[in-house]
Amino acid sequence: MQVLTWNLYHGRAVPPAGHDLLEVYAAIIAGWEWDVALLQEVPPWWPPALGRAARASARMALTSRNLLLPVRRLLAERRPDVIRSNGGGANAILVRGEPIAEHRAVTLRRHPERRVCHAVRLNSGLWCANLHAQVHSEERAQADIALAARSTLGWAGGAPAVLGGDFNVRVPVATGFEHLAGNGVDHVLGRGVGPVTGRRTLERGRLSDHRPVRVTLGAHEARLSG
Repeated sequence: MQVLTWNLYHGRAVPPAGHDLLEVYAAIIAGWEWDVALLQEVPPWWPPALGRAARASARMALTSRNLLLPVRRLLAERRPDVIRSNGGGANAILVRGEPIAEHRAVTLRRHPERRVCHAVRLNSGLWCANLHAQVHSEERAQADIALAARSTLGWAGGAPAVLGGDFNVRVPVATGFEHLAGNGVDHVLGRGVGPVTGRRTLERGRLSDHRPVRVTLGAHEARLSG
């Protein structure tokens, strides 16, 4: 099982590309090896296209700055580096090779920006949750992480679970989870999953201001004991 987490920087590049990059992002994501991709700061109209390109099932949850979304989309597609994060935001989960049996979401906060954690249950029983915590505040970010961890464990019951994303802290505190992989503020945590057999950051060229993190796991347990 390979789990990827990546913040897409609202579909932008560094330095700015000056045009829409959906096809470029879709091609690079489709070209990597992964089973589950946890994506943050995704333009809300991108997840279906990313899923088709990667031959994956896609689920999404809207985050912040989505009022009057058709207008924001029009501006973002024409001038993405001018509108930047005001083009709207979403988290997305892509899954390859296994049906999605369930999709759940929880609102972590509404102020100063709406933040959510959402998760899918795979046919195998594994839960995979995706988080983008509040930025510019260690206290708020850790509160988001704690609620995301509690919610994921509540959805999972005794089943194994993965919690990944942009935590906006370098040392996340998530009771019940162990740290599996990370780079900067991007992390993958696990509960009841198999041993880590590989972890790395992937080359993404100029895309985004975050490096993609991928962790390879051994076979997970069907349920935790106790």
